[in-house]
Amino acid sequence: MATVTREDAADPLAHLEERIRRAAELVAQLRREKDAAERARQAAVAERDAAVREAGQARAQADQLVRELESLRGERQQVRSRIEKLLGQLDLLSAG
Repeated sequence: MATVTREDAADPLAHLEERIRRAAELVAQLRREKDAAERARQAAVAERDAAVREAGQARAQADQLVRELESLRGERQQVRSRIEKLLGQLDLLSAG
């Protein structure tokens, strides 16, 4: 029968210790990567939220500009009608 010496028993134990050390390093690395990914996700969410807010503000501003344009067109039509009326009156005066 082969006898197990202390040196032979130490080698598998050393191998196990090395595997555990590598596993612990891998876990630490994965945690760092997870934390970095979470920070990137949070930054992307904040950027998306800011873009949504800006888009809402742009829509509101566009709506305001459309209302203003419609108002100006209405005013222009009123001015045109008044000028045509005045020109008609001038024509009557010059013909009369």
